[in-house]
Amino acid sequence: MTDSYNQIQQRFFDQLVQALHPEVLIVEKKPFFTIITSAILPFKIHLYGHNIQERIKSGMQKTVHIDEDVLMSKYDIILKRILAIALHQKKAYARNTVVARVDKKNTILFLEENHLQGAMPGKYRYGLFLDGELISLAVFSGGRKMPELNIENYRSFELIRFCNKLGYNVVGGISKLLKAFVSDFQPNDIMTYTDKDWSQESTLEKIGFVKKSEIPPLKFWVNGTTRTLIKDEIQYAALQKEFPNGYLKENLGSLKLIQSIK
Repeated sequence: MTDSYNQIQQRFFDQLVQALHPEVLIVEKKPFFTIITSAILPFKIHLYGHNIQERIKSGMQKTVHIDEDVLMSKYDIILKRILAIALHQKKAYARNTVVARVDKKNTILFLEENHLQGAMPGKYRYGLFLDGELISLAVFSGGRKMPELNIENYRSFELIRFCNKLGYNVVGGISKLLKAFVSDFQPNDIMTYTDKDWSQESTLEKIGFVKKSEIPPLKFWVNGTTRTLIKDEIQYAALQKEFPNGYLKENLGSLKLIQSIK
């Protein structure tokens, strides 16, 4: 674990204590692993140093899993996202917003500032605006034919990205965005993936999405704050050779969900 990571981890804990005091507690602290809990957070936080490859099980309790490189590269997004969940900062209601299409440039800027997995402009982009400010965004793929279903003109779309502006809790936001998209394109279904490192269950199930399958954990080779998805053993060997000071990480995988449109 690097000195810079030690400093960032301590700053992360200090800022949680400052915001949530006195309800923050380090349950367990080891050289490369820390558990943080709070009475007002609906989950535990597991912080992983670079020497821990796989996730540490937490039983049935909801847990957010954060790696060293991710905390260092996405510090502000992670902290603000956790505090928004805990403190419900700037609650906004979708009924008070205006839904509109968003251009590629503003989509990329918004996602880079507010989404942990970065920007992906997709093909169709819808946003919610409150007094002219973009506070919620959904990005969709183009339509895909599904010949294996043997249904004429069947089209499936993917919800590629969704997030709120950091610090906002937009009540009913995703429902309003989906409704606008469905009205424009009449999809037969919409599918999406959710990151199990942040949620072992998906709130999308409350609005009609159904869990279709679980995607196995993915492996990454991490060099500094850059992580590369490992697709096969040949690539893995090449990454080890090119970045010998890197290390292996493995996430929890993801959930695949589908909403059938009547």
